[in-house]
Amino acid sequence: MEWIEVPQLIRNADRFREVVTIMAKHGLADWMSGNPAYWIGRIRGAPEVESMSTGERIRVAMTELGTTFIKLGQVLSTRPDLVGPDLANEFAKLRANAPSDPPDVVVAMIETELGAGIDDLFLKFDREAMASASIGQVHRATLAGGEEVVVKVQHAGIERRIVNDLEILVKLAEIAEEQSSLLRQYRPVQTMKEFQRTLMRELDFHRELRNMNQFRKNFADANDVRFAKPYAEYSSRRVLTMERFEGVSVSDKAAMETLGVDLNEVAHRGATVFLDMIFRDGFYHADPHPGNLMILPDSASAQEQSAHAIKPAIGLLDCGMIGRIDDELREDLEVALVAAVGRDAKAIAEVVSRLGQVPGDFDEPALVADVADMIDEYSDQTIRDFNLSACLRDVVDIIRQHHVYLPAKVAMLLKVLGMLEGTAHQLNPDFSLAELIEPYGEGAMRRRFSPRQLYGRMKSRWDDWDRLMKLVPKDVAEILHSLKQGSFDVHLQHRRLEPIVNRLVMGILTAALFVGSSALWSNQVSPTLFGVSVPGLFGCGTATLMGLRIAISIRRSGRAENT
Repeated sequence: MEWIEVPQLIRNADRFREVVTIMAKHGLADWMSGNPAYWIGRIRGAPEVESMSTGERIRVAMTELGTTFIKLGQVLSTRPDLVGPDLANEFAKLRANAPSDPPDVVVAMIETELGAGIDDLFLKFDREAMASASIGQVHRATLAGGEEVVVKVQHAGIERRIVNDLEILVKLAEIAEEQSSLLRQYRPVQTMKEFQRTLMRELDFHRELRNMNQFRKNFADANDVRFAKPYAEYSSRRVLTMERFEGVSVSDKAAMETLGVDLNEVAHRGATVFLDMIFRDGFYHADPHPGNLMILPDSASAQEQSAHAIKPAIGLLDCGMIGRIDDELREDLEVALVAAVGRDAKAIAEVVSRLGQVPGDFDEPALVADVADMIDEYSDQTIRDFNLSACLRDVVDIIRQHHVYLPAKVAMLLKVLGMLEGTAHQLNPDFSLAELIEPYGEGAMRRRFSPRQLYGRMKSRWDDWDRLMKLVPKDVAEILHSLKQGSFDVHLQHRRLEPIVNRLVMGILTAALFVGSSALWSNQVSPTLFGVSVPGLFGCGTATLMGLRIAISIRRSGRAENT
């Protein structure tokens, strides 16, 4: 253990015991059996555990552990390539409905963050929260200029609790990766580091404010979609003031039907908005569940409101979680779209292996064969009948079977497309997201083979070759000069070699001790006890214990199967 970890261990000791106890209670911490809290948890084991599946037990334990673990589950619900579709679906059920803070605590937080009294900041402020989630709660308010707003306030002390829990989760991930070969395949340390970055960004409301402004800029010319206007002068890292939307949640299908909304139109327009974000802007809202979409009837014109089926604007809420598509990923997506149209399984497999991290024993021909089988399975479907969600699930299953680790930005995109189709199907079961995506795919192919794109790629490759040709002669000349002078050195760096060398030396010493002691025993070298050489017996016993210690050390390192 590093000395820097000691203060963290002391600070988080009680919470660490609580985490291990709850995990053990639900039968989820066998790899922590050396910790006393594990046995306390086993004694307190929940009686319903035996009748629950592993996924259900993990979900219940995360709910009991609170905000940070619920957030972790929600993030992992976007990673079926890591945890599998069953566990991802179970995590998707996690909901974080935290109790609201007392009014005086909320007011104190706002006044501290914004540097003024609550009556000076707002003409009206409703001290009772209209909603409360895991990280913050929302209050209605009115600005001095009469603007109706909502104020999102971070729960008091939540950041400190989350930071402590993240430290514990990272340490648990390190222990799990070291002790459990089953958990090691899920790359817990790498996954936890990604989650840590994501959650710490979500705690900073400045990021959400910037996201809202970017979305408003990208859709400035659109009349059928609205993002709330944020008020920077009434916002801080822990307080976010934004325009208040009055409307009906897309999750309330009955209310929309009563209002006379065309549900198919809402599904079509909502999906188009998200596809524009993804394929046009490369900057998209990453949580398209129905609760984050609202129908805003007050934005419809009088003529529309008088019609049987009105066409109001769609309002998007909660812009804290976003996804980005950089130029490199966009190019890979275009290659995949072109390959899918041409039923080129090898090209698709190459994109998958290029995007993700492949294991050492990666079998590319087997991946190509699995992709080809999947393409054949969907080849007889028309574009209108194409089940995009099922196809994405099959893609994720293939990736998971071949132990390819997808970067978070790719996994998030796949999950968003699946969620988008699911949300649209709730409004119209006959909705086809694939049919809506088709024009974007055609546009991607046209861009990829356009003269401008071809010229850009040729220029990029030429620039790379030009830089290489400028460097090679100089480097070769320096190498030849070093050889001529006899000063050419090759430096090799061996990483993590010290433990291996130590085990090798100890193994040789153990073997030598055992052989020598066996010779003493067989020759009955004195002193003897009951005809047995005492030095030989002692030496053999010591050598046996040393051998067991080496074997246990190798086993704990997880490399026993490779030795």
